[in-house]
Amino acid sequence: QVQLVESGGGLVQAGGSLRLSCAASGSISGFNFMAWYRQAPEKQRELVAGILSGGRTNYADSVKGRFTISRDNAKKTVYLQMDSLKPEDTGVYYCYGTTANSPGWGTSRWGQGTQVTVSS
Repeated sequence: QVQLVESGGGLVQAGGSLRLSCAASGSISGFNFMAWYRQAPEKQRELVAGILSGGRTNYADSVKGRFTISRDNAKKTVYLQMDSLKPEDTGVYYCYGTTANSPGWGTSRWGQGTQVTVSS
């Protein structure tokens, strides 16, 4: 079973940038859909950005133009570049992958999460 491990979280001031990485223990080619989710305190986990195996991406409206998701199958890694960070971006960010082409279906894996805190 492929494991997903996030890194790159931390504390940053508003307007700053972070790049999150999700490293897989094996090939990610079998994950047709991979994504970053986040969960803020007292809120439900929400989809931030998703990417299909062919490269098509989708983003939550709140992060469009500021975040960029990418995947590198050769490096077995998914990235989330976060620019112009806002305090409302604060939360635990999780990497996710599924053999299906959308979340909630197929065989899926979650990373352990990494904390992102944006100060005002």
